[in-house]
Amino acid sequence: MAKKAAAAPAKKTLRVTQVGSPIGRPDDQRATLIGLGLNKLHRTRELEDTPSVRGMITKVHHLVQVEE
Repeated sequence: MAKKAAAAPAKKTLRVTQVGSPIGRPDDQRATLIGLGLNKLHRTRELEDTPSVRGMITKVHHLVQVEE
């Protein structure tokens, strides 16, 4: 008889919205926004709360708004 898999715990997500323009910013900040899935003002993405995503958000914290 097959065992049932345990239900995976709900993963925390972050709602990230781009509120600043990358115009005149360093290329690495523009690339970080693209890596987060943001490329136009007021776009919002639901991202998994991981250390790598947190680091990307920290790098462009002045261009995004984060809701937990």
